[in-house]
Amino acid sequence: MSKQTGVSIRMLRYYEEQGLLKPTRTISGYRDFGEGEVRTLERIKLLSAAGMKLGTILLFLPCVRGERPVFEPCDELRKLLHEQIRVADEKAAKLAASRKILDSFLSEIEQH
Repeated sequence: MSKQTGVSIRMLRYYEEQGLLKPTRTISGYRDFGEGEVRTLERIKLLSAAGMKLGTILLFLPCVRGERPVFEPCDELRKLLHEQIRVADEKAAKLAASRKILDSFLSEIEQH
């Protein structure tokens, strides 16, 4: 599973501990990850790439359905989505401010 998805073994075990993944076990005790876990892991990666923390992802996963990362209407999560968008906007504004400062430093250096 680690090689297939690019997620470290350590993270797979952590996701399992947190209840995000629920692989079956073979008779000898090895984890057996099925297609459901692969889809769940892809959704985790997608939500993580959107900047969500693990606690938020735990809330969102039940609202993802089917084969694609499509969300069912989960009214209780609308507020959370608005908050995530606000956080992303704040990060973008901070990055833009940092870029502006760096650009001014560069302009000042290049003038001398």
